[in-house]
Amino acid sequence: MSRVTPDQPRRPATGPPTGPRPPGRARPASRVPPPRPGESSRSRAPLPVAAGVAALWAAVTSWLPVTVVLGLAQLSEDAGSPAGALRGGLAGWLLGHGVPLQTTAGPLGLAPLALSVLVVWRLTRAGVHVSRAVGARGAGSPRQALAVAVAVGLAYALLGALAAITVSAGGLRVSPVTAAALFAAFAVPAALVGALRTTGVGELLAKRCPPPVRDGLRTGLVAVLLLLGAGAGAAGLAVATGGGDAADLIGAYQTGVAGQAGITLVSLAYAPNATAWSASYLLGPGFAVGTDTAVRTSEVSVGALPAVPLLAGLPRGPMDGAGAALLAVPVLAAMAAGWLLARRLLRVAAEDRAELGWPALLVPAVLAGPVAGVLLGLAAAASGGPLGGGRLAEVGPSAWPVAGVATLVIAVGAALGAAATRSLTRPARPPRPTPAPRPTPAPR
Repeated sequence: MSRVTPDQPRRPATGPPTGPRPPGRARPASRVPPPRPGESSRSRAPLPVAAGVAALWAAVTSWLPVTVVLGLAQLSEDAGSPAGALRGGLAGWLLGHGVPLQTTAGPLGLAPLALSVLVVWRLTRAGVHVSRAVGARGAGSPRQALAVAVAVGLAYALLGALAAITVSAGGLRVSPVTAAALFAAFAVPAALVGALRTTGVGELLAKRCPPPVRDGLRTGLVAVLLLLGAGAGAAGLAVATGGGDAADLIGAYQTGVAGQAGITLVSLAYAPNATAWSASYLLGPGFAVGTDTAVRTSEVSVGALPAVPLLAGLPRGPMDGAGAALLAVPVLAAMAAGWLLARRLLRVAAEDRAELGWPALLVPAVLAGPVAGVLLGLAAAASGGPLGGGRLAEVGPSAWPVAGVATLVIAVGAALGAAATRSLTRPARPPRPTPAPRPTPAPR
């Protein structure tokens, strides 16, 4: 028995129709059955439960590596107990969120940015998982995305307060209120990014954003990545040049192979901090390694340094000779970002068979300056902090000078790169229209 659907009329049983299908008749569109009324609601999880589970998993996956690194030396040299290693891992985990630790030597607030990046990534994934669990995937609702971010932030703040209370019981003084506030400041924006992406709100906001603003954000981000990449290369070269001193500092700890491996991993956790310091050095403002100290291209004045292997790559004096060429690195990074912007806009204009005007090119190039300034200023502020009391209470670059210089350098460099690319690139000519074939005269 043939199945009859509303889009398919009943045909006679005498066989297929003899005539061909009418040329103007389209095939009926296939209909997708809607989901059952109770099917989606049964698969959704309550928002508090989903947020709590996702926040706990993000906390465990970011705390466990810290515990392994910090507890390796203690357990191998019988210098501590497993409980002390777990408590030390919690202290390092709090420090990765920027929570200051009050020690007998003074406040310790220099956050390892590698751990901070890991925390942000795990919280972003938490926002993605919670959005899927509550059924908000592809919903396009800003309210649902914000609710997911706030729920993850509250759950994560509670975990931060509990970690602070646990660490305070072991001798360190940590404020649970400060820990909860900083944990929420980490969790809410990171989870919001994941929720916006999963719900589709991020794509909608990107489409509604004016093209010059969208291109300026992209160009500023590209310039920041290029400059940080150059800073990472310069920092790595400096540490490699002073590799002998760094190896001597690691060997002076006399903690065995496991302990030296742990010290090396801790130094790698602070590698992003060194990258931000190196970028500040290339821009000009430089950074400090203690109160009343300065490490700039024109001046290097430091006193007694702590036995930290990462500080073995500090410059010995002002930059001169061939090293002065490094001062052009920020300008070249900005010009490269402007070049990429111009190439992209010229390609789009060629596809649309339109001419790229100067305002459409220079406005996003200039907007890239403030975007890069804000991002580099935040990176400078996050990369610094106290290493104790006394003269080591001020370590790292100052955010405002870095943001101001970066804004000016990136805006001018990106505008120059974009303008040069626009002037030196030949505009693509639209293809000539193909002439219509002449009609063939009919035979007489």
